Amino acid sequence: MDFFSVEFFTALATIVVIDLVLAGDNAIVIALAARNLPKQQQKQAVIWGTVGAVAIRVVATLLVVQLLNVPWLHLAGGLLLLWIAFKLLVEDKDHGDIKAGNTLGQSIRTIIIADAAMGIDNVIAVAGAAHGDMLLVVLGLIISVPVVVWGSTLFIKLINRYKWIIYIGSAVLAFTAAKMLTHEKAYESFFITNKLYYWSFVIVITVLTVLAGYLVNRSKQRATQQSVGSQ
Repeated sequence: MDFFSVEFFTALATIVVIDLVLAGDNAIVIALAARNLPKQQQKQAVIWGTVGAVAIRVVATLLVVQLLNVPWLHLAGGLLLLWIAFKLLVEDKDHGDIKAGNTLGQSIRTIIIADAAMGIDNVIAVAGAAHGDMLLVVLGLIISVPVVVWGSTLFIKLINRYKWIIYIGSAVLAFTAAKMLTHEKAYESFFITNKLYYWSFVIVITVLTVLAGYLVNRSKQRATQQSVGSQ
């Protein structure tokens, strides 16, 4: 992929959006793991915990990028990423199982382990958006990680206040997933030679995923309102 091409910068922007939208969980984990430490040590836990977590994530993403050359893994990864895009909209996330560390070392370890366990969605999404370009993976993390570390609290507040940000994030994930599905080697040539079918497929999959999440959320809201009204 040409470094100065529109395709490169579009892919880079996609990766940064993915990193930021899926970073809400990681920001919460960082806050919960370090909450019992003195303020000075909290900063150290955030910095070193994030460094360790990012290092693991870079290695995992690069491995997944290589694995995507294996037959049918684009299909499997695309389907899994569609599910992640849907869950981003409808899942009520609880982090009550994240224990705060009483020492700096415990907090750093908690951050790294929890991030590694939760980061599979980010790894698959970034690997799919990078299309095998290692530079994109690294650049995306370099740009988004400082925002996650120092702007995580603000970003979480923005997401909680402006719900449409999550819908945009889900649409980006679904878009990336749809493109992953079209890159499966078994039938990739069909989409390469038929751009109309390619873009129709990508747009339909993206819209359907976001619409499904919206309908489920609306159904939940109605159920909650009926439950409150009947009390």
